[in-house]
Amino acid sequence: MKKTWTRNDIIEAISENVGLSLSDSSYLIEEIFELILSELENGENVKISSFGTFSVRDKKLRIGRNPKTGVEVPITARKVVTFSSSNILKSKFK
Repeated sequence: MKKTWTRNDIIEAISENVGLSLSDSSYLIEEIFELILSELENGENVKISSFGTFSVRDKKLRIGRNPKTGVEVPITARKVVTFSSSNILKSKFK
């Protein structure tokens, strides 16, 4: 198995396992990703039962350091997407 899955890998896997055509599988995956993205952009958390929760978090301005030169530089405030796995998903890896 590959280390990193691409969209095409997911589309092909769905096509093979579910029996949908590649174009239908592609449409399905793109719609799911768009739905998740849309909800996150609106400030909503996206919880997928037995899998985990995607959420947007605000990170404050902070001071970082260039590891090569040691010079301090400000890291701007920004929003980041975080993922918290569910307890069911965590229990699969104990």
